[in-house]
Amino acid sequence: MITQHLLFELGSEELPPKTLLKLSNALLDGIVQGLNAAELGFTASKAYATPRRLAVFIENLASSQPDKTVEKRGPAIQAAFDKDGNPSKAALGFASSCGTTFEQLERLKTDKGEWLSYTQAVKGQNTEELIADIIRTSITNLPIAKRMRWGSFTTEFVRPVHWAVLLYGDKVIETEILGLHTGRETQGHRFHAPQKIAIDKPENYADLLFTQGKVIADIEQRKAIIKDAAHKAAANVGGIAHIEDDLLEEIAALNEQPVPITGGFDTRFLALPAEVLITTMQTNQKYFPVKNAEGGLLAHFITFSNIESTRPESIQQGNERVVTPRLSDAEFFWNQDRKQPLEERVLDLANIVFQEKLGTVADKTHRVMKLAEFIAQRLNANVELAKRAALLAKADLLTSMVGEFGNLQGIMGRYYALAEGEPSEVAYAIEEQYFPKQSGSITASSQTGQILAIAEKIDTLTGIFSAGLIPTGDKDPYALRRAALGALRTLIENNLTLNIVELIEFSLSLFSHSFDIAATQTAVTDFVFDRLKGYCLDKGYSADEFDAVITVKPADPLDFMQRLAAVKTFRQLPEAESLAAANKRIRNILKKSESPAAATVGALVENAELQLLNSANLAAVAIAPLLAKHDYTATLTRLAALRHDVDAFFDSVMVMCDDLSLRANRLALLNMLSEQFLTCADISKLQS
Repeated sequence: MITQHLLFELGSEELPPKTLLKLSNALLDGIVQGLNAAELGFTASKAYATPRRLAVFIENLASSQPDKTVEKRGPAIQAAFDKDGNPSKAALGFASSCGTTFEQLERLKTDKGEWLSYTQAVKGQNTEELIADIIRTSITNLPIAKRMRWGSFTTEFVRPVHWAVLLYGDKVIETEILGLHTGRETQGHRFHAPQKIAIDKPENYADLLFTQGKVIADIEQRKAIIKDAAHKAAANVGGIAHIEDDLLEEIAALNEQPVPITGGFDTRFLALPAEVLITTMQTNQKYFPVKNAEGGLLAHFITFSNIESTRPESIQQGNERVVTPRLSDAEFFWNQDRKQPLEERVLDLANIVFQEKLGTVADKTHRVMKLAEFIAQRLNANVELAKRAALLAKADLLTSMVGEFGNLQGIMGRYYALAEGEPSEVAYAIEEQYFPKQSGSITASSQTGQILAIAEKIDTLTGIFSAGLIPTGDKDPYALRRAALGALRTLIENNLTLNIVELIEFSLSLFSHSFDIAATQTAVTDFVFDRLKGYCLDKGYSADEFDAVITVKPADPLDFMQRLAAVKTFRQLPEAESLAAANKRIRNILKKSESPAAATVGALVENAELQLLNSANLAAVAIAPLLAKHDYTATLTRLAALRHDVDAFFDSVMVMCDDLSLRANRLALLNMLSEQFLTCADISKLQS
């Protein structure tokens, strides 16, 4: 089959930089999905994105769909004829729907019966006839929160569009996209190469844009160029560029031809917290800060211009003039905020509503204090430090600095607390209450920070559930999934032993509004353990291993993980498969039987059952100290030694015998054996 390359480009006003890559990837995915659905083969695909364009290149795209044979099944033979042997209405209707006559129909025989059928050769459509609709559908499905109209157009897009390129090989596929007639002419850099550029072939697109249009079409290439240039510029002033991925992506989305500019600011601003300076430069100005080898900030920044200026020093001076008042504002906030201690701000938290049913942030603060005290007592930690950290935890929300830079909440609380002479454990806990901040990031490192992080998340989780605002689908406005996972990670990854079911129950008792406490506790607990399942699967555990542990309902997440690790180790043993099957058999027998009484040696008669009882008793003695140490791996390994005796029992002993007394004691023996394994997990859940 003939193949050619395809190019689609949509030119527009400057696209939103924070969503450019998302739009680009979504457009590529939509077109690729459309091609696959249409059975149009190709060998590779690539997206391009700049501030003024989205483009997709498809390599070696088939010129048409493959021809294929379609077999349609009609009514069953018994329904295809009337009592006189003539074609029924159903049969004639089926023939008509296939565009043929009854005589042309065939019979299809299977082991399930016989039907009328029709086999039809379907010729594949040409790519040129299909591609426009595939592209239009992809554009319609782009994740655009708010679409706009412009001029007299009735079409909608995230920004006004100005041109559209659609080439298949060296030929233009003429159609209309968002009100634009497609062609082969693109546009270069708005200032350096505003003229139109004719694209002769799709494969020449990126090179022509660069050589004639002064545009680097590949955003990943621009990111690499920006990163390298920033590091070189920082090295020229004796520093290292502080580059965060989100800002790197945003700067790449703002520039088609990025040019580095190095600037500086008054060294007096270095007295401010580093996070304040970094946030000001990154958030407000889109600058890369510069650090020294020890990680301290230097009074320099790296910015990028979208033009190659003949006077770059003018751009530098302009940026320096702009950043100075920004830093001056931050300096003012820093000085003003420290005039009022955090503790004095706590009362004013009563003026901030946390949630209508749950009260104010002051109410939340008092609940978190009680939770922190509860957790600290269970962990034998410093209760007073935990309560103090909880009291001051939200006070920095009322500072001018956090009012200006919301992402500094907690961080500024730490700085202000240290400046006021609070214990460092308290100060760092104020920041660490928000840890982990995102998936995979670090959890709180201080014990007080861990306590506060857990308390804060559990209060939010239980509170929002009690208010009836349970997450559904992808909607989770209070980030409850993140809160639950964060609490679990803090416990597990810091080896903290805590009964989370008990904690949830205590937390729910602190709310004063009306709600079903029992139902809410069940819902929250299930939600938390659902998050734990996702965490375990991400760690490489299997679903059946998780099920084996969840069945015995450990309430301590750390204990849960220890059991899970033991189950994973156990299933690697040669005895595992046989014992898992035996436990499954035991569980099934016990489910169908009355609760067994305690088995005694004198009540059993067969050698195999006497041997199993003896071995089980010895195992019970051996695993007791192991269970006391939560050494579940050693426990299951010891129980694995019962395999031979278990197999021998089932080979020679009839459990459900006619002697009711003997049957009861055999059931009791099986129950004893089952309970020994259930001290760790229900290994009957393991799949072979």
